[in-house]
Amino acid sequence: MLQRLTLLFPLWTILASIFALFWPEWWAPLNQGSLMVLILAFIMLCMGLTLSFDDFQRIVHMPKAVAIGFVAQYTIMPLLAWGIAYTLGLPPHFAVGLILVGCCPGGTASNLVTYIAKADVALSVIMTVCSTLAAVILTPLLTELFAGALVPVDTWMLFKQTFQVVIIPVVLGVLLNRWAPTLVQRVIPLAPLLSVLGVCVICAVVFAANAESILKHGSELILAAALLHGGGFLLGYQLARIVGYSNQSARTISVEVGMQNSGLAIVLAKQAFPLLPLAPVVGAVSAVMHSILGSLLAVRWRIRLPQHTVPSNKQK
Repeated sequence: MLQRLTLLFPLWTILASIFALFWPEWWAPLNQGSLMVLILAFIMLCMGLTLSFDDFQRIVHMPKAVAIGFVAQYTIMPLLAWGIAYTLGLPPHFAVGLILVGCCPGGTASNLVTYIAKADVALSVIMTVCSTLAAVILTPLLTELFAGALVPVDTWMLFKQTFQVVIIPVVLGVLLNRWAPTLVQRVIPLAPLLSVLGVCVICAVVFAANAESILKHGSELILAAALLHGGGFLLGYQLARIVGYSNQSARTISVEVGMQNSGLAIVLAKQAFPLLPLAPVVGAVSAVMHSILGSLLAVRWRIRLPQHTVPSNKQK
């Protein structure tokens, strides 16, 4: 039952966002202080709970695939975000928000989408972990590189926020998994669904706080987010195939590249760009868009996958 509810992630995101747009007053109390920071930290803690030290050792067995996905994550998405913002002529607040989404690590929902697509979940988890841990350095630096010409970027603030809401919770989760395995095993079945609900709440709060602007600029934001994530899925898949990976591994890399940690983008935008109150809106739209596109792609792949086919790790 819990797994079925979790697999409906895109539906919950869409419903929460629509509800927030038309009944924003319900969500106003949640848009206070550091609540969203705490929610995101909890989501990352849930991710950490699913990891063990053995997971990090598995990088040794699939270094090339992880490296390809890592490089694609931090080149394709930032460049795409910058190019789309420039081509569409987005105003600075939306351009910075889109670039920040592109510079964030892979989203935790990518593991779920990879599972739906019957791709390589182990590879997906490792890639998510690697891009997430690297985000503490690369997200601030890449944001400065691509958005610095638009607005002043407080790189140190981005570094501190990323460290607080990503690295510390993930490490804590891994340590709890090591030191309190019995407790963690009781919590694990609920962790994916709680993470999904956390993302839905973050998006809903941003939608509610900026309902008027979203309704006014909705088409522009949807187009930008669709181009970013659609391009990420396509280019990630094509790059993996070009370097010789199997269809299964290519699908995994595609999902990892195309799906971003939009919750992190929202929180960082709110904390690091207080003079751009609309910047977090892009992250909220992005979360809905990559959830929809990723799930549709996964279902299509799942249907097309022959019943006797199993993911191959030979090329890793």
